[in-house]
Amino acid sequence: MPNEPLDHRQYAPATERNRQPILAVLQQVLPPSGTVLEISSGTGEHITFFAPRMPHLQWIPSEPQPLSRASIAAWGKALPADNLQLPPLNLDVSLNPWPIHDSTSITAIVNINMIHIARWEMCAHLMTGAEQILPGDGVLYLYGPFKQNGQQRAPSNEAFDRSLRLSNPDWGIRDLEAVEAIAQQHSLRLDQVIAMPANNLSLVFRRI
Repeated sequence: MPNEPLDHRQYAPATERNRQPILAVLQQVLPPSGTVLEISSGTGEHITFFAPRMPHLQWIPSEPQPLSRASIAAWGKALPADNLQLPPLNLDVSLNPWPIHDSTSITAIVNINMIHIARWEMCAHLMTGAEQILPGDGVLYLYGPFKQNGQQRAPSNEAFDRSLRLSNPDWGIRDLEAVEAIAQQHSLRLDQVIAMPANNLSLVFRRI
C-alpha cells in the first residue's frame, strides 16, 4: 500500500484565539471589492479562515519561507474557498518591487504579527511596498502588540518584549508612533487604532 501523502499543515495556537476578533475588524475596515494581499501568511490558518467569511473579496497569501508556503497550500487544500485560489506567493517584503504581476486590483494588505518578529527595517519595506501597490484610500491593516508613547500596554507585553529580544536582538515590540511616522513617509495615514484582546492592537492605515 503506498504511503499516504504528508500533511504539511502547521498550527499556530494564537490563531484560534485571535482570528475571530481580527475578522470582526476586517469586516468593518476592508473595502467592498478587490483583492486582499496577506503579507507573511505564516501557517495559512488566518487566510483560510477569513476568505470564506468575506466572499466579496479575493485573497492572495504570501510567505518567504518554503515550509510555511507548503503549510499555506495544505490549509488551502483542506479548507478550499472559491476566492482563495492562487498559490502562496514567494514574497520577501525587503525585495523591491514585490512580485505582484497585476497590482491594480489589490485594494488592501493584511499583515498579522510580523513586525515584532522581524528586523526593524522590515517595517519600512512593508510601507514601501504598500505605497507602491495600494490605490488611493486602499487599506493596510496591521495586527500585533505595540507600545504607545514609549510604554508597554501591559506587564505581559513587557515580558513578551524581553523574551523576543533574548531570542533575537533585532526583534521587539515596536512603538506605534514610530510605525506611524514611517507610514506617513510612504503616503499612508493612520486612520484607526483599535484595542484588541490580549493587549494587542489593530492599526488601520489608508493610502493617501
